[in-house]
Amino acid sequence: MSISHDPVPDDAPHAETLWPGQMHWLELLRDGLTFDLSGVAPGPASLYPDFAHRFDMTALPLEGEYDVLTLRPGPHLAAGRGSLPLVRAMLALACEMVRQFDDLVAVGWGPANSVIGRRFFESVISSWLDGGAFPALGLCAFVETPDGALESVGLGYWIGQELRIEPPFSADRVAATRLGIRLINHLVLAGELQQDDRITAPDGTRLVLRPSRNRALISVWRE
Repeated sequence: MSISHDPVPDDAPHAETLWPGQMHWLELLRDGLTFDLSGVAPGPASLYPDFAHRFDMTALPLEGEYDVLTLRPGPHLAAGRGSLPLVRAMLALACEMVRQFDDLVAVGWGPANSVIGRRFFESVISSWLDGGAFPALGLCAFVETPDGALESVGLGYWIGQELRIEPPFSADRVAATRLGIRLINHLVLAGELQQDDRITAPDGTRLVLRPSRNRALISVWRE
């Protein structure tokens, strides 16, 4: 990782270079790809995210207790921001920042409205980058729908579809979440589901996966 561009010259008095309220940013280079880090002092912090899901944190972090930095692909990479190699490089960069800076307490992931404690984030992302399972808990989350189904949040960023485990199969929340994690790992590798699929769960149960008519959801139930 290196700083490939700093818009404030090294010989300039930083506090006097920015006008009030101007965002300061750095361009970071990793694996030949550039990413923008904004919210850096002496400019203001980034806008505070609307977190809804937490992982390895006792409570959601409150606005006013922390400053926020935003890491995103550089402007020339924005069109491919959902491509797997680009996102992997960005998350690897975030892992490196967590290792280098003890004051970084958590990483937020916008597509899932999630916030992930630093130790859990570094562990699951490093494992995935090394060939392990996709970190479904963190880069995705699960919510209970009014009709009792268990539905993913954030999978759509990766494949354009969310996962929905239908009742009564979803009644056992622990088992349904474990199944959802396995299915998300499979779907991120396989991509968008175009037609019905049948798979066998770890306990031997035969499952049907069926895309909705508008293809926004993948419903799962026992065959």
